[in-house]
Amino acid sequence: MKRNRRASVTLPAIMSLAVLKSRALAGMEAPEVTVETHLGRGLPSFTIVGLADTEVKEARERVRAAIQNARFEFPASRITVNLAPADLPKESGRFDLPIALGILAASGQIDSKRLTEHEFAGELSLTGELRPIRGALAMCLAARGQARGFVLPAQSAAEAALCAGAAILPARSLLEVCAHLNGQAALPSYTGAPLPMAPDYPDLADVKGQTQAKRALEVAAAGGHSLLMAGPPGTGKSMLAARFPGLLPPMEEAEALEAAAIQSLHGGFRLEHWRRRPYQAPHHTASAAALVGGGANPRPGEISLAHHGVLFLDELPEFERRVLEALREPLESGHIRVARAAQRVDYPARFQLIAAMNPCPCGYLGEARCRCTPDQVARYRAKLSGPLLDRIDLHIEVPALAEEELQGRANGEPSAAVRARVTAARAAQQARQGKPNSHLATEEIDRLCAPDAGGAQLLKQAIARLNLSARAYHRVLKVARTVADLDNAESISAAHIAEAIHYRRSAGL
Repeated sequence: MKRNRRASVTLPAIMSLAVLKSRALAGMEAPEVTVETHLGRGLPSFTIVGLADTEVKEARERVRAAIQNARFEFPASRITVNLAPADLPKESGRFDLPIALGILAASGQIDSKRLTEHEFAGELSLTGELRPIRGALAMCLAARGQARGFVLPAQSAAEAALCAGAAILPARSLLEVCAHLNGQAALPSYTGAPLPMAPDYPDLADVKGQTQAKRALEVAAAGGHSLLMAGPPGTGKSMLAARFPGLLPPMEEAEALEAAAIQSLHGGFRLEHWRRRPYQAPHHTASAAALVGGGANPRPGEISLAHHGVLFLDELPEFERRVLEALREPLESGHIRVARAAQRVDYPARFQLIAAMNPCPCGYLGEARCRCTPDQVARYRAKLSGPLLDRIDLHIEVPALAEEELQGRANGEPSAAVRARVTAARAAQQARQGKPNSHLATEEIDRLCAPDAGGAQLLKQAIARLNLSARAYHRVLKVARTVADLDNAESISAAHIAEAIHYRRSAGL
């Protein structure tokens, strides 16, 4: 394309203005941002206004170098860039591209007539190359339905193209975008990269023994229940948890899109993970903000990154108590509201909690090598509050393997066979109530989870003997409903109630 020289960008006789469209990120939303660029008389300066954070203000140096290295001229004018609306916080380098284009359009170096046909987002390198951005998919979801093409860095196009109906125009550099706007070399529409085949998960058949734990995993997967495994080190708790996502039903399109959008907000989405159940396993040193989301510019935490997937917390009592207590509301509601002085954002957090812990600080309670005193064991277990344990539906013990099991070959059921039963049970729940059993409200539990006479009598005895809270009582009924669904039974019998009660007491917590 023909490049403009210095003579074309002398201070204009009248004030010049260019207006472009871009997107900010505010939680799961991507509100529209108008980028207004004004060139006026006065001493040369470059000011960005509109509640821009440090990353956005640093665009001044990136944009200046990118324009000059693309062989355009940087105007010797009083440059003012306004990011409207002024009360919406703006962060990250995604505004580099629209700011640079606004300066070039206002100074007459590119044609401004086609600016209204597009939205722009992209971080610029000093050479004028475009770098990938965070939240490309979320922005395209918000822009869907607009009669505008979305110009994005080429490396972000595959992610953004998951949004059906969005007109994605990938570009590798500032020069390519300018050539497109000047009508010299149109940017091709991106049709999407080939999507990966069915995701490959670790197989449950690899786990030796642990029949009870495998059954508990199946029940948890079938009803969307949370699960706590307690047992000595090396019994396979982490191995079982890693295979749990492979037991869940295949992700539906809407679920996959939501999960991908959250991963995109965090900058961690990969196309090869499309329709793969998220599996987040943060270390026990994670802070509350890392787990539930937060920061000066709030970002999703581990519970939101695990949306429609699995959050695995190993060594559960080693987490700070206040960090664990932050899980109580999201476990119930399926979303988290992060409130800061400047803004308030909501993130979805419909995850399945799988947790693991040792029975005592050393892990070998009941064995000759254990030297933990009763007080030490009590303090260790007291790190988990009653309200948190109440919200975990299944508590199971994962014992050490017998010698013959350890030396024998793994010959359990493969994940595919268990997943088929889980998928059938979930389908029955969807047909009956439109959601998994774990999401049932109190009035729905009374209507859909009423046991028969034998089951009601057994449940009455359990309430008296185990001193169950109202929440624990309802969770027993929901788990029993799931066990009945796996048996393809219409009513909840005493056997279903017995298995559900067993999962409330088998870990000894």
